[in-house]
Amino acid sequence: MSDHDAHLPAPQPARFAGLELLASSVLLVDPDDRVRYANPAAENMLDASLKWLSRQTVASLFTNGDELAALCDQTRAHQYSDLRQDLALERPGRETLHVHSIASALEDGEVLIELRENVQQLKLDREERFLDQSQANKELIRNLAHEIKNPLGGIRGAAQLLELELPPLHLGELKEYTQVIIKEADRLQTLVDRLLAPHRKPHIVGDVNIHEVCERVRSLVLAEFPNGLTIRRDYDASIPEFRGDKEQLIQAVLNIVHNAAQALAQRIAAGDAEIVLRTRVARQVTLAKVRYGLALDLHIIDNGPGIAPEIRDRIFYPLVSGREGGSGLGLTLAQTFVQQHQGMIECESRPGLTDFRILLPLP
Repeated sequence: MSDHDAHLPAPQPARFAGLELLASSVLLVDPDDRVRYANPAAENMLDASLKWLSRQTVASLFTNGDELAALCDQTRAHQYSDLRQDLALERPGRETLHVHSIASALEDGEVLIELRENVQQLKLDREERFLDQSQANKELIRNLAHEIKNPLGGIRGAAQLLELELPPLHLGELKEYTQVIIKEADRLQTLVDRLLAPHRKPHIVGDVNIHEVCERVRSLVLAEFPNGLTIRRDYDASIPEFRGDKEQLIQAVLNIVHNAAQALAQRIAAGDAEIVLRTRVARQVTLAKVRYGLALDLHIIDNGPGIAPEIRDRIFYPLVSGREGGSGLGLTLAQTFVQQHQGMIECESRPGLTDFRILLPLP
């Protein structure tokens, strides 16, 4: 038998049968810190087969794998049956794995390690990146809009003056060109105004009933799409009113619902398009690093084709659109309005189901 074969796990179906079914990742490490067994969840998490893993030491699995090896040594030395530790396991060229590890000492120096993804840490990291990117977006939008706005007025004015100087003989023929310049300048001016609008509008703060907001949006969208689209209500009537800018929140929800309706074009034609407006109360929610006891949990769910994978991580960036002819501003403005209420928008999407989730603190 070769040295390599000596490290391969012998078939022990009875021993590992229960581990095969676990949703969390499990590694069995021998006294030399080599991986003797990995359950399917571990193969999936590490994106590697048991055959490959069984040739590795735990220290070689990650850039900072020494932390995992030290955990094994500590477990063996003290014969821990349940040593728990949060780890950030780094992988070259891939996202860091934030896991909660549970190590148990077995007989003959073996260690069983269970790795559970730390979902809360992942969520906090994602939120932090999201907020940083959002702030960068706002600065970019403001600067870009002002840079465009100043020369735009000059271009439009010059086109108008040029039109006045056109010779009467060719006025009809040449005026067409000056009008193109003027109209395009006006179109860009409208775009710039939309980019700057969220930063200009003062807050009109009052008591907001989220169901009044949803009903207003529902009536507006059904007026535009009267046939083939159902907007279903699933409300929690116990949600209290809260202080906010009702018009901003109507615009935020409308932008998301309107985008959903446009994405449902094929299903609307088939007559089975559906959008669900669902409200719930969430408890103990962290938004922008602040902990709230209660929060509004509003879901806008559609049964459309889903968001294209290549833009899924960028849908809240300005000028990113998954629709031909879209401005790419609807979700950016929705995010800005929600953030001005100390809230957050999240999105999960797959073919047949897209779920936008708005979280807002409640009193």
